[in-house]
Amino acid sequence: MRIALASDHAAIDLKAALRDWLIESGYEVADLGPETGESVDYPDYGFKLASVIADGTAERGIALCGSGIGISISVNRHPQVRCALVSEPLSAALAREHNDANCIAMGARLTGIDMAKACVTAFLETEFADAGDANGRHRRRVDKLAHPLLPDNH
Repeated sequence: MRIALASDHAAIDLKAALRDWLIESGYEVADLGPETGESVDYPDYGFKLASVIADGTAERGIALCGSGIGISISVNRHPQVRCALVSEPLSAALAREHNDANCIAMGARLTGIDMAKACVTAFLETEFADAGDANGRHRRRVDKLAHPLLPDNH
């Protein structure tokens, strides 16, 4: 599985620690930057992450900024990407199980490295509940996320 990571300057250290840990764990990792702690705009990196998830270059994404809020909003601007802001493993697992999230976001100022690793583990190891069921209740809801203005079909 290829995982893409992106952050802003506030989360550069957390991103580096997660990148190294994921590589050591055997994952293929794409670090989309930034490379230094110089101030950058989180939407630029959120858009970069969303693009590689949407085009299939990476299967899953991890978005990081100071709070996780700003970058999650920017990632979610892409209709093919579902990024959940998580702070503990249960929310990360439920994001996958119920929402088929292909990205998670975390705040480096709010989440320590051990908790971030626990969130990433839950995110990567949890399957979507309706993975094999095209008519499942979760699939129906997730499909509506890509087309929020379509009329209700049930």
